[in-house]
Amino acid sequence: MSNFLLIGLCILAGYLLQRSGKLPADSFKAVNAWIINLALPGVSFKFLPHIHWDKTLLLPVLMPVVVWVTAWVYITVYAGKKTDKRTRAGLLLTTGLSNTSFVGFPLVIAYFSSAELSIAVICDQVSFLLLATVGVVTALRASGEEGIAPAMLARRIISFPPFIACVLALILPAFADLSFVDPLFDILAATIAPLALFSIGLQIRFEGWQDEIKHIKYALFFKLLIAPAIIFMIAWLVNMKNIQSQISIFESAMPPFLTSGIIASQYDLNPRLTNLVIGLGILLSFLTTGVWYWLIQVCFA
Repeated sequence: MSNFLLIGLCILAGYLLQRSGKLPADSFKAVNAWIINLALPGVSFKFLPHIHWDKTLLLPVLMPVVVWVTAWVYITVYAGKKTDKRTRAGLLLTTGLSNTSFVGFPLVIAYFSSAELSIAVICDQVSFLLLATVGVVTALRASGEEGIAPAMLARRIISFPPFIACVLALILPAFADLSFVDPLFDILAATIAPLALFSIGLQIRFEGWQDEIKHIKYALFFKLLIAPAIIFMIAWLVNMKNIQSQISIFESAMPPFLTSGIIASQYDLNPRLTNLVIGLGILLSFLTTGVWYWLIQVCFA
């Protein structure tokens, strides 16, 4: 119960402070800087060195890819020629990428336990790689920019602190004993939940949602219901009823990736719509993830 109280308290505190005007409009950037540069790397070093890599981790690796590909089909069929290419790209970014860290990590802790974050980290790293590659390419093409240099994509990926930490956390333990700094990683990882939720509260906006309700409904219907249903069916059909499949299904049920909104704003991909999809998706996901957790426990536990 305390984990759910923490979720509500942190988001509400961020939202109320945002609405009060006592903080600068971009104050969430300072919180995000801590999360990206310290908390997320701390999570990688806390869990990744202790993962036993085997075929059971195939679904956590493939889940973000499956969601992206099916989202592309879904948005292509739905949007077609009804919408301009910038709106289509914004909808794809928000339906095809899950918020596996800022929302996913706190909810995994709340519904399962902190031990399962090791699986969630895998989902999150693949999600980031998709955003940094096909996500950026999608944004550039929709915005009319010509081509994209592979070197630029590589720089985006290898300069991202959580990715650097992920690689180091996988490599360094083979050459050195890092156990003496485990307490530090424990402390850094512990900050991810309250600060990520607080940051979400600082960024949520709901004004003008009525004007975009049709797009919002279709986007969130896929992101919160269809996407996890696809991963659920894959796990069910291949009889994967382990904790790895449970976390994969649960992470696929997360709302849209917050960074998708940043990319959409940067390339003018109907940022008003994408931010509404993200904000309302986060709000609704606290209800839908509870339903998915119940289904997972009934069918897979």
